[in-house]
Amino acid sequence: MTSQQRPLLIPSPRTPGKEELPYTPVLGDSLIPVSSYPKPSSGMDSNSQIEINENPHQVPGFIRNSSSQRSISSIQSKTSSGHSVREVNFSETSMKTVRHGSRGADSGGLSTSYKEISDEDARLVYVNDPGRTNEKFEFTGNSIRTSKYSVLTFLPRNLFEQFHRIAYIYFLVIAILNQLPQLAVFGREASVMPLAFVLFVTAIKDAYEDYRRHRSDKIENNRLAWVFQDDKFQQKKWKDIRVGEMIKVSGNETLPCDMVLLSTSDTTGVAYVQTTNLDGESNLKTRYAKQETQTKNPEKERITGLIKCEKPNRNIYGFQANMDIDGKRISLGPSNVILRGCELKNTEWAIGVAVYAGRETKAMLNNSGAPSKRSRLESHMNREIIFLSIFLVTLCTIVCICHGVWLRRHKDELDLMQFYRKKDYSEPEVENYEYYGWGMEIFFVFLMSVIVFQVMIPISLYISMELVRVDYSNGKASTDDLQAEYSVQADGMVLRPKMKVKVDPELLNLSRRKHTDEGRHIHDFFVALAACNTIVPLTIDTSDPSVKLIEYQGESPDEQALVYAAASYGFMLIERTSGHIVIEIQGEKQRFNVLGLHEFDSDRKRMSVILGCPDKTVKVFVKGADTSMFGVIDKSSNMNIVKATEAHLHSYSSKGLRTLVIGMRELSASEFEQWQSSYESASTALMGRAALLRKVANNIENHLNILGASGIEDKLQDGVPEAIESLRMAGIKVWVLTGDKQETAISIGYSSKLLTSKMTQIVINNNSKESCRKSLEDALLLCKKLTTVSHATHGGSTAEVSLALIIDGTSLVYILDTELEEQLFELASKCAVVLCCRVAPLQKAGIVALIKNRTEDMTLAIGDGANDVSMIQKADVGIGISGQEGRQAVMASDFAMGQFRFLVPLLLVHGHWNYQRMSYMILYNFYRNAVFVLVLFWYVLFTGFTLTTAITDWSTVLYSVIYTSLPTIVVGILDKDLSRTTLLKYPQLYGSGQRQESYNSKLFWVMILDTLWQSIAAFFVPLFAYWESDVDGSSIGDLWTLAVVIMVNIHLAMDVFRWYWITHAAIWGSIIATFICIMIIDAIPVLPGYWAFFEIADTKLFWVCLLGITVGALLPHFVVKAIVQYYTPNDLQIAREAEKFQNQRVLRHSQIEMNPIFDPPRT
Repeated sequence: MTSQQRPLLIPSPRTPGKEELPYTPVLGDSLIPVSSYPKPSSGMDSNSQIEINENPHQVPGFIRNSSSQRSISSIQSKTSSGHSVREVNFSETSMKTVRHGSRGADSGGLSTSYKEISDEDARLVYVNDPGRTNEKFEFTGNSIRTSKYSVLTFLPRNLFEQFHRIAYIYFLVIAILNQLPQLAVFGREASVMPLAFVLFVTAIKDAYEDYRRHRSDKIENNRLAWVFQDDKFQQKKWKDIRVGEMIKVSGNETLPCDMVLLSTSDTTGVAYVQTTNLDGESNLKTRYAKQETQTKNPEKERITGLIKCEKPNRNIYGFQANMDIDGKRISLGPSNVILRGCELKNTEWAIGVAVYAGRETKAMLNNSGAPSKRSRLESHMNREIIFLSIFLVTLCTIVCICHGVWLRRHKDELDLMQFYRKKDYSEPEVENYEYYGWGMEIFFVFLMSVIVFQVMIPISLYISMELVRVDYSNGKASTDDLQAEYSVQADGMVLRPKMKVKVDPELLNLSRRKHTDEGRHIHDFFVALAACNTIVPLTIDTSDPSVKLIEYQGESPDEQALVYAAASYGFMLIERTSGHIVIEIQGEKQRFNVLGLHEFDSDRKRMSVILGCPDKTVKVFVKGADTSMFGVIDKSSNMNIVKATEAHLHSYSSKGLRTLVIGMRELSASEFEQWQSSYESASTALMGRAALLRKVANNIENHLNILGASGIEDKLQDGVPEAIESLRMAGIKVWVLTGDKQETAISIGYSSKLLTSKMTQIVINNNSKESCRKSLEDALLLCKKLTTVSHATHGGSTAEVSLALIIDGTSLVYILDTELEEQLFELASKCAVVLCCRVAPLQKAGIVALIKNRTEDMTLAIGDGANDVSMIQKADVGIGISGQEGRQAVMASDFAMGQFRFLVPLLLVHGHWNYQRMSYMILYNFYRNAVFVLVLFWYVLFTGFTLTTAITDWSTVLYSVIYTSLPTIVVGILDKDLSRTTLLKYPQLYGSGQRQESYNSKLFWVMILDTLWQSIAAFFVPLFAYWESDVDGSSIGDLWTLAVVIMVNIHLAMDVFRWYWITHAAIWGSIIATFICIMIIDAIPVLPGYWAFFEIADTKLFWVCLLGITVGALLPHFVVKAIVQYYTPNDLQIAREAEKFQNQRVLRHSQIEMNPIFDPPRT
């Protein structure tokens, strides 16, 4: 490759300091001059988004500007939620008492639109009648099992998994052969011990890990729950709960099974749950009991009914059912079901009926179980072990064939020949020895050769690999508190927001001018921030009994941030119920009646709340994306503010902030009554409820007075954008699989620099298999067209088209595990970025499997919550982040860390080092043992193929234990081919592992050739030197042993990159230890070869042979290595030379030519 073809290696990005931006509303012209803000540039954002879905109101191929895209709010409440009807006294507004409710406008699309479920596809659950429910079909119990083994299956299953290693099967065969009397070369027990020891140690480790799972299962199954039995609630173990039983759960308790809510402590049927264990979101979510069951008390009246629900499935965001009760049929959806593993929060109690239990709960269906993992390097090593086995069989075949020829030539001498005497003449009656005939003797020699040469495949290699593997865990999580805080006095207590937020002093002073137009404007703005949400304030104790913290819990961190910002300016939300909220406004408590709530949906892209204010007025507060809000703003009287707001929005968008526009208007009595009537009709409709609620919301959300805008920075952990960029520079393809809403996921994609303004986004949102098929076909066609256009634009040269695929979990339901998987894989492979949102835990594992099953690429999954466990376990490498989401991900992972940015040194530094060390160690172990075996083989050819050896049995045993093992382990643990600084500065160096530069078939066969030459040099130099001498076999055997040990240790020393004192001690100490051991062995009279070493070492020829063997054997290795590195250096060698010979100033300013990454980035 010419230098012109080699791209320059550019240093990876550094983490810049970022300016902290306060949340500042856009106010009147007199406060913030419009002229002080730049006009939007038409070329500010050039990315496009192609949205492919089933919505008839949106045109496929619709392209949106990125600033608008970033403004789509992710802070609104979950679209699938719904609110129950509730009673609110509205007398303060001089109106009659009204009965009203509030439901998510989008909920009908998922749950509340009435659908008939056929009996074949349904589960029938009789409320409070488990006997009848389980009469026809006994549903699964509530006992769960996450363990891998049982007492009966542990031994066979564990051995089956361990024997996936080809070498274990090889050593098992060797041990079995050595048990036969005709083939017993070594002691029978000794031949079994190495394999038995390795299997036993691994089995103990696996048994302990599974014991911990059994213990966790036992604790979980024996937890107690309050179950309705004998006309009262009684405690019952979780494992004994049955489908159809009614269960009462108290606040802060975990739900034992999947239940349909019947009633809660809130009079309107609202319950708050935390779903951290399911989707990783720690914010509270609202669930609702139907009014038809909310008023029923099972201890006072018998509750009966029939629930017809869908069969158990993995979709944690969907639930379809209907319930017949009191002669009525009501529909049920995701907002009416609470799932196992969730915690009941901010609710005193909730009663529900079990519909799914045990293994059929959505949490357990999303648990893929503990897998067995092995590295790709180990899998490739199995292939080389097969080659070595074939090589070993070839050697044994040569020996046995030559032995057969030798027997034929000397068949007349076998009666009296030593070792082959066929007749026993010691007794008067001549008897035959155990001579089995020519054919069987050949066969036995073949098997004995296998036993003698078994060291060709080292069982110690696996133990060494475990020792060399390095666990990397470093880092800590921190929370940065901002600067200012606000507190209020309540009931003798000081209440403070948990989070501190920067405050603009000028804006704070203006907000206190209550009697000016500006002051009232700011007042309404912050009231909107505090009230237009679904945040629930929770009081937390502190070390000071007189001070309590208020923590805001909700479904969106953006909503939390806005409420904390309002609190810092003196508008502190301190109480929320289903019917009212209480806001402490600069020292004065004010109660607002919540008269209605229209939640966010993807069509309107806004949410609104209707409040009965303390001044007897009724106001509607609305917040949403700028694209949707400017269409409902009354611009006739607010043009100056509108222009200022637009300037702010463009300024915020250019900084990558998520923007919202806030508006408000006062409702007249007739307008409110009209809305109330329309809302009641829409919320009780069985068919088309979502569309009707959307229409009602659109009617009330118009002619708004603009209050201001907010810009929210998605503050990721330090170094996340730079980490992602470094990973992509390293040739790693980064995909995001999240349970967040689409808008939130896209916003995070921009914040993390995963998505850029130059990317074309392909969005797939569908709710049927056919529509998914059509969307995938359209997207593939679009990719082809864009590639063709790019090819033509660049004059026929290949140009990369930057595509980003954004797909939701509902679409994946119809794609994964179907024939559409292939199209999804093809589409995803053409995209630089894949972002999957609203995905269930098992869908995350399914995406990982999609890649593993179709490519040879390694997959790595990283997550911090229980919802990431299946994905972490499915991937080749699983990493858990220890943080606020608990330790489930950490417990299931292969590696654990404190922050995402630590992934960069883990992969680019420790991953690179580990790959280089393991690759070299595997090849070196093969070489080290093959040299020894080949020396034994050459000796057999010159000793009548009798399989005797000049090397003593003790030296044979100690060769892999003392003579050569320690240097391998020390170098494998400590050696570093490049410094940490270089590897982090040039992420492309990680590509050497992806290209398998350090371990591949070519290097393996080169190693075999080198080994063959070195064994020839080691054996034949002493043989020819002592050819006509009277030296005995033990003496020359000691020479061969020392020659091989010196040769392999100096070979290792030639390849060491960084020397430490322990490296010197291990390598040179092993050579010295070999001399000492041989002297001790030969000094023991009872052992063969007594005093042999001392006799041969007393001659000059012995030392000349050692020197000649070392030089002659290793010279070709040195010459070839020098020539290759000088004329065809790879990236790593170039970087090493730069480290060695360039000073720091030159290295810092230089650009090093590196190999390009022609293949697509690895996942």
